[in-house]
Amino acid sequence: MTLSRTPLPTARQAAVGLFSGALAASLVVAASSAPASAAPRTTWADAATATIHPGVQMYTEGGQCTGNFVFTDTAGSTYVGYAAHCAGTGEATDTDGCEAGSLPLGTRVDFVEGGTLLTEGTRVGGGTLVYSSWLAMDAVGETDADTCAYNDFALVKVDAADTGDVNPSVPFFGGPVALSTTGTSPGSQVFSFGNSSLRGGVEVLSPKFGVSLGETGNGWSHSVYTLTPGVPGDSGSGFLDADGNALGTLSTLALAPVPLSNGVGDLASELAYAQEHAGIDGLQLVPGTEEFNGGLGL
Repeated sequence: MTLSRTPLPTARQAAVGLFSGALAASLVVAASSAPASAAPRTTWADAATATIHPGVQMYTEGGQCTGNFVFTDTAGSTYVGYAAHCAGTGEATDTDGCEAGSLPLGTRVDFVEGGTLLTEGTRVGGGTLVYSSWLAMDAVGETDADTCAYNDFALVKVDAADTGDVNPSVPFFGGPVALSTTGTSPGSQVFSFGNSSLRGGVEVLSPKFGVSLGETGNGWSHSVYTLTPGVPGDSGSGFLDADGNALGTLSTLALAPVPLSNGVGDLASELAYAQEHAGIDGLQLVPGTEEFNGGLGL
């Protein structure tokens, strides 16, 4: 069967349909190396108290997504990644990033804890959209079909006033150890962390354990199955491979061949594209300060 792909909409985009469904039934929620001259940050907030970290909720014009990993550059600036479609202006069914619309660079993004459909949560910081793979592909006239279909990555530059609240470690799991450059094979373990506003703040659902179903798009994407599966609002979440390396960015909900499986964009490919087109000198992933524990919890 042909894989059916739908980008995970933001929680805002999904809210109307979800509330309508609730009237009849209950909702079951289930790169290349940086230049040698780079001088990335070496000090971070304590992992136990940091409020901006992988898995943090990110709101763009009211729509909620999830941060994946922390990045830095030669100048020591701090960035949090999420999915390019989190700033999209089209429909949730838009899958081609070379044709889909996006909010412009400079759009403001809020970092939030505890946001749900009923509460706004607590704003813990802010930032600015400084890179979108969708905008970059449009600007350069990208024509490769796999790149257009699966390159779904964006960067938000953290406000200077909030960088002291950032830690690059993935809560619960630790890591990332480094950037994954070998991909995944069917059956290999994957891990993710995040809590969509649709889950009502139930923190026990934040850690996600799963397996890879294999690669698609000539290595641009990984199909994964997790408990619980990614839902609207989880868009942008980071995935770790079995060794704790940063594997990818949650992008889509697949309807076939495995219902409720997810498409995860390959971070090595997405980051390499950003390094070429973002205009950010020395852009690189920041490893976590906490050791990867293989899912044993911190």
